[in-house]
Amino acid sequence: MADKTAYCVKCKAKKDMKQAKEVTMKNGRPAMKGVCGECGTGMYKILPKK
Repeated sequence: MADKTAYCVKCKAKKDMKQAKEVTMKNGRPAMKGVCGECGTGMYKILPKK
C-alpha cells in the first residue's frame, strides 16, 4: 500500500491519514481516501499510475 500521508487543507500541512483505503477514480487512476488524524477532515491523494 502507498504512503499514508497527504495534505490536509484544514491543518495546512502534511498529516497522516486514518482509515486510509485505496480507491480507483472514474478515469481509472488510483487514489488514497481517508481522514486527517488530527482534525478529522476528509483527505484525498492521487497516486501515480501503476
